[in-house]
This record gives sequence, C-alpha cells and structure tokens, in this order.
Amino acid sequence: MSSRLSLLVDLASLLGREVDLDALMTTACERVATALAAERATVWLVDADAGDLVARLAVLPELPELRIPATRGLAGWVARTGETVRIDDVSADARFDASVDRETGFTTRSILAVPVRDEGRGPVRGVLQVLNRAPSADGAVWDDDDERYLAALALQIGRALALTTLRAERADGPGVTLRGPFNRIVGRSRELFDVYERVGLAAQTDATVLLRGASGTGKGVFARAIHVNSSRQTGPFVTVDCTTLPLTLVESELFGHERGAFTGADRRVPGKVELASGGTLFLDEIGDMPPEAQGKLLRLLQDRAFERVGGRTTLSADARILCATHQDLERLVREGRFRADLYYRVRVVEIEIPSLASRGRAEVEALARHFADMYARRYGRPAPTIRDDALEVLAAHDWPGNVRELEHWIESAVVLSPSGVIGAEHLPRVRTAPVDDADADGVPFGLPLDEATRRYVEAAVRSAGGNKAEAARKLGVGRNTIGRILRRRRDM
Repeated sequence: MSSRLSLLVDLASLLGREVDLDALMTTACERVATALAAERATVWLVDADAGDLVARLAVLPELPELRIPATRGLAGWVARTGETVRIDDVSADARFDASVDRETGFTTRSILAVPVRDEGRGPVRGVLQVLNRAPSADGAVWDDDDERYLAALALQIGRALALTTLRAERADGPGVTLRGPFNRIVGRSRELFDVYERVGLAAQTDATVLLRGASGTGKGVFARAIHVNSSRQTGPFVTVDCTTLPLTLVESELFGHERGAFTGADRRVPGKVELASGGTLFLDEIGDMPPEAQGKLLRLLQDRAFERVGGRTTLSADARILCATHQDLERLVREGRFRADLYYRVRVVEIEIPSLASRGRAEVEALARHFADMYARRYGRPAPTIRDDALEVLAAHDWPGNVRELEHWIESAVVLSPSGVIGAEHLPRVRTAPVDDADADGVPFGLPLDEATRRYVEAAVRSAGGNKAEAARKLGVGRNTIGRILRRRRDM
C-alpha cells in the first residue's frame, strides 16, 4: 500500500527540471509495475503529429523506441475509444496484436490498460498499461480495485504531462506533441538533436564540459540538463557567473575563506566549490574569468584540490565542472587573456549550442507557442493563440538575442493581450538603422566587432535612460552581459 501512496513523488519532484523525459516516465512505469504486481508497465503516447502510438517513455529495455499505428492492438483500441480493457487471456481476444511481442521477445498473457487524460473525459493523451500479473501476487488476475487505481494513476500522469514540454498543442485535440527528449527544452531540428546526443552522453560521465554559443541560446539550460540526467542529479547545481566575480574576492567566492583571512572575515565561509560538493559546479561565461583566478581553477581541474583563502589545509573537491562561454576562447588564448593549459582542461567535451536563427522558422514558432503557454499560465491569461500576422513578424526577425530575446517578446505579448489572442501589434517594433556611414546612434561602420558592440550597448543604455536592466531586456540579453561589455572600456 505504501508503494501505491508514494508512487508519483519522484515524478512530481522532476517536473520543473530539464530531465530526460524517457527517464521521467521510466521511473513512473517501474513504480506502477511494482505497485500492481505486473511484469511490465508501459506508457504509450499518442503522437499528435503522426497519429500513431509511441512507447518512447516506457520500460522497454530491448528497444529505444517503438511505434505502432493507433489502429492496431489493444493499446490502439484504448487510445481510439477512451475505454479501459482488462483481459486475463489476451490470446482469446481478437483485438490483441502480437507484433510487439515478436519485436521485443516479451510474451504477453494478460493486460490491464487505461486511457491517459489530463482531465475528466478530456482528449486521450496516451495509454497506461500493465502486462502479466506476477505469479507471486495476491490473486491471479487484476480486480476492480486495481482497475480504479490504475485509472487514477493515469489521470495523474496525464496532468503531469500537461506540465512538461510533452503537453498537447491544442487543449481540445487528442495526443501530445513530441517537442524534444528533455523537459523544458523545445526543439526538433537536426542541429539540436546533435546537441541532445552530446548532452545525453556527457551526462553519463563526470567529464568536464564546455558549452559554447551566442548569448541567449540556452547554454545554462543545457548545463542543467546534463546535471539532472547524471548520477549527481540529487546533488546541488551551483552556478558561478564569471562576469560578476569581483577581482579582489574571486578566490574567496570560489574557494571560501577562513576566519581572519582578511578584514571583515569574522567566520569561516565555504566557497562555491564546496557548496557544489556531490553535485555540479557551473562556471558561466568562463571566458570572462579574471586571469588571477585561472591558475587556481586549473589546479582544481587537474588535482581536484584547493585551499580556502587564509587556510593551510588542502581540501578535495567532489564537484563535476561544467563551463559555458560566448567568447572566442582561441582568440583569448592567442592574446594571452586566457591560459592555454586551462583552455585544454575545460574543453574535454565540447557542445556547440546553435543560434535560434539557424534552427529555422518551425523552431521559432514552436518556442513561441511554448513560451505563450508558459506565461499564460503564470499570469492567469486565457489559453493563447498566435495569429498569422504575429507569426510572420517572428519569422522575419533575425533574433540577435536568440531564445532569450524570443522569450522576452512573447512574455510581453502575453501581458499585453488579455484576450489571449496575440497579434503583430503585441510584439515589439523592430527598428532598422539606415545603411550609410553611421547608424542613428553614431556607431560608424568598419569598427572592430568588440568596439562596435560596446558603442551599440552604450547607445541602448542611453535610450533606456541609463536603466541597464531595461536596455538588457530590449536587446534580449542578460543584465550581466551589459555590464561585462561596458566594463571593456575601463579595461582598455
């Protein structure tokens, strides 16, 4: 009974994280099978795009993915009709299709299958089934109580799916849309599947990973995906923004300090490395790490050892290191601004995150709908609809701020559209500069990229009345990025 009562605890705890959706549903299936004394439990999803059933989220050790037409078998019958089936001897039922057994080598004798919905008699999202009552179980067959219990579980799983990126594209239509293998990460382009493959492989080890890509592409999201799908997923995920590390306190921030190490150090304070023990330390924008700290980090990566500031005891670090940068590290190495030995240490596994523009129009639209749904729920707006004129505006933009910029656009549009219908009038106006010797803010053409970027950011801050946060929002970048670019002038 206790296993039944606590069945979905693990599932609920993972809903807000970038967990591998196969792993998420595998956890649920394993516990369903245990609770109902079954040899196997499977979740079949109705693929809204293809119209067939997909057992990609299931306890199927023989196959990574299995698809069958929705017109086939008992699972297909449940998906089409929305009715429960409970059969003690499947060989006597004409609806049973043995093709799956032939592919997997499994032998199905009995089945209890119920529709997965996210509400009452709403559209069917999938099928939850258990196969073969275990010989050691109390009772040779499943009974009415088992049927009611499985139906209750299916409803909870359906509601859980509605909170993930596997939710339905249309609330009133059947099935779910398969947006990608990781929760909270939307995308099915070829470029992203290369990233998914590397993230999955990296998550299986403790190797140091370098995530590269322009600002706003989602490097932090993929870093969290590596963490939550690794053996360290129950440990902390600690982020260090290297653009904000104060030069005088960088060692203390990373490694902590002892009491009396410096003026004001009235107690021992652990650093981010210690706080990440048993989990993952994510060094965001590592290309901006001060040179004075790079040697200390190199030692950490080489020897997994460090000392607190003011301390004499060498401590061991039990943290997996992930790094991210939008910088050209190779150029920084040539210029002597980034240590070559550290560069080779941080890029053991390299993952390049593509720009939003390179992922294509379909990805922009899918992400826009994802963000619209997310912010509509957050702000209590009606289920959103994005009109064609708004989609054309989104398709025409080149997205210099990448996914972060798109998210800001859609959040604003949801706020400005209380009816839930998002049109072009709810999106920001994109102003283009005249193509001549200088743009309207006096940034001449022909400047080095760093200098042109700094001048453009300065102009954006001026236009926002000096409000860096507002300038960052308009540019589709983080406030820390604004600060880092403006600091270049002081460093020159």
